[in-house]
Amino acid sequence: MKMMALLVICSCLLSGILAKPPFPEKEKDPQFWHAGAQASLKSALELQNLNQGTAKNLILFLGDGMGVPTVTAARILRGQLSGHSGEETQLEMDRFPFVSLAKTYNTNAQVADSAGTATAYLCGVKANEGTVGVSAAAVRSQCNTTRGNEVTSILKWAKDAGKSVGIVTTTRVNHATPSAAYAHSVDRDWYSDNEMPPEALESGCKDIARQLFENIPDIDVIMGGGRKYMYPKTVADIEYPTNPKHRGTRNDERNLLEEWIDKTKNDRGYYVWNKKQLLSLNPNNVKYLLGLFEPSDLTYDLDRDKDSDPSLTEMVDVAIKILKNNPEGFYLLVEGGRIDHGHHEGKAKMALYEAVEMDRAIGRANLMTSIHDTLTVVTADHSHMFNFGGYTPRGNPIFGLAPMISDVDQKPFTSILYGNGPGYKLVNGARENVSTIDHHDANYQAQAAVPLAMETHGGEDVAVFAKGPMAHLLHGVHEQNYIPHVMAYAACIGQNHDHCHTTSGTAGFQPVLASIITALTVGRMLC
Repeated sequence: MKMMALLVICSCLLSGILAKPPFPEKEKDPQFWHAGAQASLKSALELQNLNQGTAKNLILFLGDGMGVPTVTAARILRGQLSGHSGEETQLEMDRFPFVSLAKTYNTNAQVADSAGTATAYLCGVKANEGTVGVSAAAVRSQCNTTRGNEVTSILKWAKDAGKSVGIVTTTRVNHATPSAAYAHSVDRDWYSDNEMPPEALESGCKDIARQLFENIPDIDVIMGGGRKYMYPKTVADIEYPTNPKHRGTRNDERNLLEEWIDKTKNDRGYYVWNKKQLLSLNPNNVKYLLGLFEPSDLTYDLDRDKDSDPSLTEMVDVAIKILKNNPEGFYLLVEGGRIDHGHHEGKAKMALYEAVEMDRAIGRANLMTSIHDTLTVVTADHSHMFNFGGYTPRGNPIFGLAPMISDVDQKPFTSILYGNGPGYKLVNGARENVSTIDHHDANYQAQAAVPLAMETHGGEDVAVFAKGPMAHLLHGVHEQNYIPHVMAYAACIGQNHDHCHTTSGTAGFQPVLASIITALTVGRMLC
């Protein structure tokens, strides 16, 4: 029996090797690898001339749940979508010159949640899981621990400094990640007053949707989902008027959307809820934009109606065009939030396509900004119990089978697997044979080692990619709350001002001054 299994495994390996497309012929030549390494070395040496200017603009791309295995798998997927084997592909974030690691634990959790981590990379302090915009002195769900423990975010620091600010997400705009930018809540699930316990309301705590409009009332750009949390239970959704689950959720009978529209309509404020409305705007004529494209989270990119729903890239494009109207610069938070949701559901294809779309959005932002005055940071809040392996050959489809079968149960397995989650399935008391089902389907739930209704986060460090002014400060291994301190330092906002005034007012002025002096000197020599 063991011999037969070994023969089958060898047969599978051999057939996989013979069937796979050959790697590029040029890779057989050692000079190909030497030349590539030398080019990388030259680029690295050029980085010794550090960009120590002032960042006029700040952009943070947050891939929710985008651990290192997700980045690698997304790289392969993006390459394969372009007809390549995938491994050699460069993501937009791969091109960033500085990379570091962030430790993601919450103050009370070894494996973090998205709320406590958002407080870290936005507010600069680590916090307890499930809380946003409050310090670790606040206790989850205990309203009376809120007052006095509020912490502000880099979005507010930027706004106070005169910059325009924006939030773009593929989740609800009052979900964990975006809410830490403006809210102070001891419970991330208090989306509207409907989700809050009576004692919290009686004690004066506010729901997160309400805080979106009241805490920092002049956020310039807000885009994502979450319409239903903005209006009363008596109001039907504009896009799904006959679906009761999409009706408003508010008990206080306030219509936050109408309030926002009334407040901004005479100050170039626009509310949109579909792609056509969004793309018809002239960004030069917009001061405030509120775009809510779904009652709750936006649809997965694979499920997106490309005629009516904007992509993350399209939202980022419009956001930057509007924010750039401010000569003082801007701060923009962009969240690829449904990477996380795909992993929780065990749907790796959904998650990885979300990651690829966020990478496209990064590329669009790169084209619209300059490394000379814009610090761009790409990172994740936490990882997931997601991985891929199985000695797959070069160019193996990222959602495909490993080129071998198990030497224990003699069944094939996909390269992508989860440590836990809903993909754990038994058929007649044994592991499901994945060759009998469509494991390329977008809703396929990859097999998991431990059965759970929802897959969990992972606890390892996450990558931090950076480019632009002061990007070199994001190096080595740091606590996650270090990130906004670097970004604020680069932009001379928040508590970081002293270094700005010691260099003739602004560090960013030095290169310009040097160029002027050089030009005058050359001119004098010519005369």
